[in-house]
Amino acid sequence: MAERPTTSWRHGIAEEAAEIAAGILDPECTCMAGLFPEELLAATDAVLDTFEAQLAGLGNAADEQVFGVVERVVLALNAVNEAHNGGAFETDEREELCDYIDQSLTEHGVDVVALTARHGLGRYQLTDNWRKW
Repeated sequence: MAERPTTSWRHGIAEEAAEIAAGILDPECTCMAGLFPEELLAATDAVLDTFEAQLAGLGNAADEQVFGVVERVVLALNAVNEAHNGGAFETDEREELCDYIDQSLTEHGVDVVALTARHGLGRYQLTDNWRKW
């Protein structure tokens, strides 16, 4: 099952906290909690909850339906990013989010390669029409 990016982000925060508590990391050298405040994590999880709820039955859905689900999740993530001054999702986070969307669709029976090819896109261009992050 595809792992949400927020899961690994939370894990990184917890790992840094544990290293601080153990005295092996200087609090001045932490970055995870600053990169991923709880408000950002909660907003991103809310978007992904909605996305996951829309995945059922997409394996047999028309391309337009699948693209509709992708468009909605990407636009919602755009809003989260904008709410955080356009800097919530940097390169690594963008890649994780795009991979998560791709993997989630694939796990629900969508052939992402065939879907994107039918529309003259490469596999990794699935979110490009709407993505601003």
